Amino acid sequence: MNDWPEGWTGDSRDRYGRGSASSRPESARAMRHVQRGGGGYGGGQQAEPPMPPHLSPHGGSVPGQRGPDDYAEYDNGYNTGQVYGGGRGGRAGGDQYGRPAPDWRRRIKIGAITLVVALLAVSIGTYFWADSKLQRRVDLSKVIERPETGEGTNYLIVGSDSREGMTAADKKKLRTGSAPGKRTDSMMILHVGSNGNTMISLPRDSDVEIPSYRGSDSGKLFPGQGRHTKLNASYSEDGPQLLVRTVESNTGLHIDHYAEIGFGGFAKIVDAVGGVEMNIPKGFKDEKSGADFKSGKQTLDGPQALAFVRTRYALPGSDLDRTKNQQKFLSALASQTATPSTVLNPFRLYPTMGAGLDTLVVDKDMGLFDLSEMFFAMKSVSGGEGKQLNMPTSGSVGGNLQWDKAKVRQLVSQLKNDEKVTVSSN
Repeated sequence: MNDWPEGWTGDSRDRYGRGSASSRPESARAMRHVQRGGGGYGGGQQAEPPMPPHLSPHGGSVPGQRGPDDYAEYDNGYNTGQVYGGGRGGRAGGDQYGRPAPDWRRRIKIGAITLVVALLAVSIGTYFWADSKLQRRVDLSKVIERPETGEGTNYLIVGSDSREGMTAADKKKLRTGSAPGKRTDSMMILHVGSNGNTMISLPRDSDVEIPSYRGSDSGKLFPGQGRHTKLNASYSEDGPQLLVRTVESNTGLHIDHYAEIGFGGFAKIVDAVGGVEMNIPKGFKDEKSGADFKSGKQTLDGPQALAFVRTRYALPGSDLDRTKNQQKFLSALASQTATPSTVLNPFRLYPTMGAGLDTLVVDKDMGLFDLSEMFFAMKSVSGGEGKQLNMPTSGSVGGNLQWDKAKVRQLVSQLKNDEKVTVSSN
């Protein structure tokens, strides 16, 4: 008795599906349909697919082939006529590999946030860098008997002949000489207020009375003796604090902040911004300052700019004409510095700030915001939004310029009350 199922023998040649040795046709290998429960492929319980006769333990005949209608109820889970993944177009909102389309709104939002954070970090870093370079040397708290504060803010801006940090080659190039100590070459009050900004030059030869004061280093009290001298002499005697004390005592105007720059720093700032364009109405030449200018528009570099603001002997009005040139140049410098081309260009901004801050001396309470206010106020004055004038004078005594006391009182009153300035120089 053959224990093998029908069609099976011990001979491997009779095993269906084992090569071409079998005499049975290939169709004999079709899987027979074994019905389990009701329904064909598809409803309720699904039947197992038929097994090939040579694998079935019961043998049996080959079932007939199913027609198309037999599979009508069979759902294989695929969409007809469509390739999975969306074909060439991919999924909706995706690409041909089924990846989702980029979310551009999200990317733009993230990019904007990143840019803002980066700009904020740079701004904060620049602020602390610049703030650390400010030389806060002047202690206005040591100034005694000060007038009451008024409306607005008053800056005392000083240009000194300090040669601090300058090499012998620098002194020769800038024609500064090598005089020891420091003197003031220019002094001006900048009033920043709600009714327009005002820039008032104080001639260095102004006749003033030296009041009582406390020594900046010794702390010793020096009582006033009614002594009169030139305004710049007060700076030479005891530095910025006595200068502030003298200006306040002789004007009655409270000084809120002090800013001073030396020869070297002034020239470096001008070079850092690429020079300053000036329109010189009439040419002049001065051997002492090194000035040699022709009339018309021209761009002044550092040494030329320094010669321009220092010249007085070649000018008809001497020191009074020099203060006018100083105002004109400082306004042009501020106007050119406080522009997007400088502020937004790090290759110009950092050299300019570095050159200025390295030699800029300010009071201990002055911050970067105060410094910015000062520069932008100077720019507004040059743009015609403010007023420029010399301290009104009424003649001279012994070579010193006498202030017009009535006009000075009116001017100071208008500044204290932050009124529109109507006083003129003469």
